[in-house]
Amino acid sequence: MANTAAALHILVKHEDKAKDLLAQLEKGANFQTLAKKHSTCPSGKKGGSLGEFRKGDMVPPFDKAVFTGAILKPIGPVKTKFGYHIIKVLYRT
Repeated sequence: MANTAAALHILVKHEDKAKDLLAQLEKGANFQTLAKKHSTCPSGKKGGSLGEFRKGDMVPPFDKAVFTGAILKPIGPVKTKFGYHIIKVLYRT
């Protein structure tokens, strides 16, 4: 079972926007470019990079998506108290 992961994410306020971004990603859009343009999280400036974090560091729905979702494929929208996330897990260790 993985205890750490690294991920990128895009955070937006509305589910429709998250679904639109997910559709763009599925058509081959660049995750980091979209994060810089659309994410409301400060990590957006870094292409959505959250770096490496431990299981349990993030809010539960986000944590669950990161530790159970596909690696290197966009996951989402994942709803948390912050809004809607599109997540790209880079690796789990």
